[in-house]
Amino acid sequence: MIVKELINPESIVIIGASNNIEKPGGKITQNILDGAYNGKLYAVNPKEKTVQGIECFNKVSDLPDVELAILAIAANYVPSTIEELARDKGTKAFIVLSAGFSEIGPEGKKLENQILDIVNKYKVTLIGPNCIGVITNRYKGVFAGPIPKLDPKGCDCVSASGATMVFILEVAIPRGLTFSNIFSVGNSIQIGVEEVIEYWDVTFDPDKSSRIKLIYTEKIAKPEKFLKHCTSLIKKGCKIAAIKAGTTEAGSRAVSSHTGALAGSDTAVSALFNKAGIVRCHSRVELVYVAGVFAHKELKGDRIAVITHAGGPGVMLTDTLSRGGLKVPQIKGYAADELLSKLNFGSSVSNPIDFLATGTAEQLGTILDYVDHEFHNIDASAVVFGTTGMFDVTGVYDVLHEKMNTCRKPIYPVLPSVVQAAKAVNHFLSLGRINFTDEVSLGRALCKVHFTPKPFPDPILPQIDKNSVRWIIENSPKGYLSPEKIQGLLDASGIARAKEDLAYNIEEAVESAKLIGFPVAMKVIGPIHKSDVGGVRLNVKSKSEVESAFYELMAIEGATGVIIQQMLKGNELFIGAKKEPDFGHIILFGLGGIFIEVFKDITYGLAPVSYEEALFMIRNIKAYGIIKGVRGREGVNEDLLADRIVRLSALLQAAPEISELDFNPMLGGKDFVTVVDSRIKII
Repeated sequence: MIVKELINPESIVIIGASNNIEKPGGKITQNILDGAYNGKLYAVNPKEKTVQGIECFNKVSDLPDVELAILAIAANYVPSTIEELARDKGTKAFIVLSAGFSEIGPEGKKLENQILDIVNKYKVTLIGPNCIGVITNRYKGVFAGPIPKLDPKGCDCVSASGATMVFILEVAIPRGLTFSNIFSVGNSIQIGVEEVIEYWDVTFDPDKSSRIKLIYTEKIAKPEKFLKHCTSLIKKGCKIAAIKAGTTEAGSRAVSSHTGALAGSDTAVSALFNKAGIVRCHSRVELVYVAGVFAHKELKGDRIAVITHAGGPGVMLTDTLSRGGLKVPQIKGYAADELLSKLNFGSSVSNPIDFLATGTAEQLGTILDYVDHEFHNIDASAVVFGTTGMFDVTGVYDVLHEKMNTCRKPIYPVLPSVVQAAKAVNHFLSLGRINFTDEVSLGRALCKVHFTPKPFPDPILPQIDKNSVRWIIENSPKGYLSPEKIQGLLDASGIARAKEDLAYNIEEAVESAKLIGFPVAMKVIGPIHKSDVGGVRLNVKSKSEVESAFYELMAIEGATGVIIQQMLKGNELFIGAKKEPDFGHIILFGLGGIFIEVFKDITYGLAPVSYEEALFMIRNIKAYGIIKGVRGREGVNEDLLADRIVRLSALLQAAPEISELDFNPMLGGKDFVTVVDSRIKII
């Protein structure tokens, strides 16, 4: 738990403070002093009497009581120093900058364990070790990186990597972003990324707290806590962007289902982010651009006007927006003609709105007024305005600032001339504005923010026959379930399946085919991937064809029997699930049959999946047009399809032993969604 002494300490001691500002203990002392910390500041260094003008104690025992201790000493001295401070000086919060812990191996890990025992014993808060520190509105307790402009309504940021935090700030500060609180958590032996997010959530004040949260993490150690508090913050009106690094899968591990090949820990992270409403980023630049979009008025629609005096950047931004799913609609009609008459000859207003290199500040203001009041098919503007260096553009940027204050629709500024118009850009930033220097990066950020879903409601799962599910699971060996057991699980869960029977001799096959009704499909029992071994016969129409197909299927290596199944026609669909350590089950959806293997056009959700989340999954595959129905072809009943996904959630909740599951294919039409082939593995 993060205590108030970490955030707002009345007194701070730097253990290992130094007059040498090229050392961590010296640099952090300088930063705290330069940050005008107004509490009591102490230093401890056995070799100094004063450090940068403040009194220096030779040993911890000489100190008065102190609330926060920042340690910049050798790793092996850290445990005893923390214990002495917590025991004798009433210290409640610690930041350990020192390296030399678990990152170097077992000996360092032992030191971490000692520290953790001590902080738990005294019920104190510890950040680190191996971090760059913490910045709050009370003090600037970091030894590395540029110090950003602080603003209580600026961004809150937490990073598992100190160096990454430094580099995020290097990108953010020149673009005008401000910050409220910054946490570098390092090795996170007590307080990690999840605990910082929890602190943001439980202390959130709608009048005072930052509403922009930025996260860099390399491991989500506590997915449930992460999801709970991020979802809560977003529902309170916050916006969250996050980088989860370390996404490369151990892809060579053996998997035997389509789901196993498609899902993994990185898929689980994306599913978690979607469920919470977090915008996932993959670079520092992307994170900063998304944060910049957050800081502007919210985009209420998906139609953008691209306004520029330079054709090329306008075209590139238009392409990026269009590829990302946002619209750059044509602007025409009386108002468009009227606006064109107010611009220089050769200008264009069809969108992009290009008012040429000779365009003026007054013309830009006029364009923005028309977009805001006359062009009702436009929801926001992106303005690209740089300079060749031949004239001062400060006046243009003043007009842009004024219109961003008065216009109802969001305006996103792209001011690329950070060298030739450095003075004007800095003036714009001094007005509290944010600058997107690259139009393509802005376009991508706008698309990411717009298409990230809002948090989904808590799922209300249907009632299923849990007793039957548990009996089947508890009475089955580990591995792939038999067809009979799969049938039982589907029936207990209320998931519709094709009418079928199992045959282990030719007489049973013929009798089953007659009962089900010709034509039938026949599938081998035994081999995992039936199609790969030629184990499927379709449209079997007579007794003689059943007998012939039975002999052929039973001749396949590993065959133990044959499934006789009614023939159905419809769109081939796929639903799968995979259990991922720590995260639970991921549910995947896409087109079925060979499409899942060839196109890998899938969406995914973290179980349990609500009805609303299921619809989001269905509507966000690239081939959604097939679900809707195209060119006279019957579509799929989306309500029934969502019901199957939600019922699968209920099954997975009742049977957490399921490790991999494929419904592939399912067949769907306007009145049915039915499992045709299925595979379930338990552990």
